[in-house]
Amino acid sequence: MKKSMTVMVIALVAIVTAWSLVTYPRVGGEVLNVASRLETAVYGLQRAEIDISDSKLMSWQGGPSEAEAVIMLHGYSADKTVWMRFARYFLDDYRVVILDLPGHGETAFDPELKYDTRSQGQRVIEVMDALGVSRAHIIGNSMGGFIAAQLALHHAKRVLTATLIDPAGVVAPQASDMEKMLAEGRNPFEIASREEFDEFYAMTMAQPPWLPRMVLDYMADDYILRRESLVRIFEDFHSVDMLDSSLGKVRVPVLIMWGERDRLLHFSSAEVWRSGIEGAELVSYPELGHMPMLEAPERSARDVLKFFDKQQ
Repeated sequence: MKKSMTVMVIALVAIVTAWSLVTYPRVGGEVLNVASRLETAVYGLQRAEIDISDSKLMSWQGGPSEAEAVIMLHGYSADKTVWMRFARYFLDDYRVVILDLPGHGETAFDPELKYDTRSQGQRVIEVMDALGVSRAHIIGNSMGGFIAAQLALHHAKRVLTATLIDPAGVVAPQASDMEKMLAEGRNPFEIASREEFDEFYAMTMAQPPWLPRMVLDYMADDYILRRESLVRIFEDFHSVDMLDSSLGKVRVPVLIMWGERDRLLHFSSAEVWRSGIEGAELVSYPELGHMPMLEAPERSARDVLKFFDKQQ
């Protein structure tokens, strides 16, 4: 009897443990989704699908429909949620469109698509066409900054201004922590465990917003599940030439913003952009990392709005 009770207790513990391992990250995902839905509703952002030639892009949209448009483009492996708190400061005066680019967030990965920045930029133009937007302010972070620069270079008539926040796209004078890891044959974005995610997450921001452990574990598991698609997107993203030699051809107003503690793309790149683009402005943040719009949303938004006002 005693032996059978022991076996039952062990079995019960095993069942509870297995249930917890399966359920725990799902709860974290639900917490994140519910919090995002509530917060965007408070700000006045609404979820909407946009059909273009090769994709159905999910987005958040808000603000007066007749106002100048602002399109926000996230970085590699991120999604539209990184803009949520930043975007609230634009909604009174601008029509805001925040995209999940193909292969990110709620927009599906399709192995038949190309994910280089020129191709993603063309999809942004198709989004503008679908929404009846002739010209827009383009704001991009990291890979999204590279896409914004491609739009400023190749679709200047459609771009009112380009704001590049810690953008990829030029050769950095000094190697970042990520570039050193890549040189050693390891990509920090290729996550195989929650421990690897924690190491990667620490590289993304110097002052990250607080998140419960269960949410971070959900995010880690999501990266693990998306690893194969992220590898493919990374290959496409890095398949195009850097823009160093083309910066002098940019003819739209450009604001460069950079967190000086960026570990993914070294701050030394900021001067390459600033000196390469005629009239480009630079704002830097000594205490911030790779995503100033998420680390200090109000401060960074005010800096962008001040830049917009100068263009009036």
